[in-house]
Amino acid sequence: MSKKLILFLLLFFIITSLLAQKKKSSVFFETSVPDKPKLIVGIVVDQMRYDFLYRYSEKYTSGGFKRLMNEGFNCRNNHYDYAPTVTAAGHAAIFTGSIPAIDGIIGNEWFNKKTGKAVYCVDDSTVKTIGSDSKAGLMSPKNLLVSTITDQLKIANNFQSKTIGIALKDRGSILPAGHTANAAYWFDSKNGSWITSTFYMNELPQWVQDFNALKMPQKYMAEGWKTLLPIEQYTESTPDNQPYEAKLSGEKTPTFPHELAAQSGVNLLEVIRTTPFGNTLTKDFALAAIQNENLGKSPKTDFLTVSFSSPDYVGHSFGPNSIEIEDTYLRLDKDIAEILTSLDNSLGKGNYLVFLSADHGVADVPGFAQSQKLPAGVLDASVSSKEVKTALKIAFGEGEFIRAEDNSQLYLNDTLLKAKKLTYAEVYAVVRETLLKREDVADVVDLHNLANSTLPDYQLKYIKNGFNPRRSGDIMIVLNPSWFTGRKQGTTHGTLYRYDTHVPLLFYGWKVKAGETTLRTNISDISPTIADLLSILEPNGSIGNVISGVKK
Repeated sequence: MSKKLILFLLLFFIITSLLAQKKKSSVFFETSVPDKPKLIVGIVVDQMRYDFLYRYSEKYTSGGFKRLMNEGFNCRNNHYDYAPTVTAAGHAAIFTGSIPAIDGIIGNEWFNKKTGKAVYCVDDSTVKTIGSDSKAGLMSPKNLLVSTITDQLKIANNFQSKTIGIALKDRGSILPAGHTANAAYWFDSKNGSWITSTFYMNELPQWVQDFNALKMPQKYMAEGWKTLLPIEQYTESTPDNQPYEAKLSGEKTPTFPHELAAQSGVNLLEVIRTTPFGNTLTKDFALAAIQNENLGKSPKTDFLTVSFSSPDYVGHSFGPNSIEIEDTYLRLDKDIAEILTSLDNSLGKGNYLVFLSADHGVADVPGFAQSQKLPAGVLDASVSSKEVKTALKIAFGEGEFIRAEDNSQLYLNDTLLKAKKLTYAEVYAVVRETLLKREDVADVVDLHNLANSTLPDYQLKYIKNGFNPRRSGDIMIVLNPSWFTGRKQGTTHGTLYRYDTHVPLLFYGWKVKAGETTLRTNISDISPTIADLLSILEPNGSIGNVISGVKK
């Protein structure tokens, strides 16, 4: 045998051995991925408009939002497909894969036509507060008409999973955690404690009592709120001290530094909500829950929902173009990075699944828009209401024709209409004619006759998806873009326009492929996608679809 042949055979043997080893190691790597994630963390950022992912990206760390975007799957064209876009409805939609028309959460509150009283989305007078002597704990998910993805996970494994919800806002904790949750915790401004209700337990766990005893809110507020970076570096925001920004309680100007010093008549435990320290406090409590509840350490997948409420409070007061909101997001980026690093250390990277979205977006402050010669404004509800009542009186005589107004909807007085032998259509015609004389009103919709609405089909779908016949009103007022009902300082949300509907959606971790899509996705797609990843049934009111490309 020649030396060349011997050399060739030797090289061939070496190469094939290396290829076999590579294939073997590749198979080992694939099979090392767990069949189920140890823990799912569903993060909701209250009032996070989609563009905030990019607006401050140069200042974000590599371990927070950027890590989720670069190593996870980014749904860049993700929207709500109903109105009104508000906190309770958003949290419900994310975790049910449904819409208000089906899940029943048509707003943060609504008018009960039978009782004649307002209903708060998570009110429950049959339970008691645990962790405080206030009424802040009289809450449960009883008004939610469908199951959540957290419920479905527990049903799928015969309730062996542990599910917990955490948020400063009660509705941001309770609705995501679902009906079968082990616990939901929210913040009570009366005593600065994390509390719950007897719907979940009869006594706070010792670790929650120990956490409350640390008095973390008081410590954070004592530090005051100064910008994370030198204030001149906040070039993505308008200069400080704008006339259309609201002031924190006890302050004379809406400017940095916010001293947050205790003053007579000011409850700093309430003020913390409107600072980035509300987010940090939520992060601290979430990490304590992971550790003390041993989340991710059981044989079955656990589920933690965390809603960061403070961006909503800060955004309402200062607006999306303020230094305050920029600073809030730069600090939130660090909080999220800390959560991810902690999960790496406790569970191992790739062993947990995270998704992040928002419950709604936000409009620019009208004062800001007007300063840049953009059309915008604030509707004075007292004036428009008086105009409508006067017109109805002229047309039909004396009487309280409108019982209530909520979520941009009018609730008519059925008893009075019957007594006067009036139809909805007759009253609607007068209301519509009156309101369309105003420059701020785009359309007035008869919710009993949506088939004949003059709204474009795209917008009409939003109204239909948000309408629940048992809980919604009779007439809906649609304002022009960048107009809303409220005050001239600060801003709000709730419309069917893109600034309120376009929110982030990021998936990261277990079995998630790095990538992105610009195809349209809806909020209702989140829970079905999680269900598909877990091979479990989606929530019973779900209307969404599995998002293509997320799974490896």
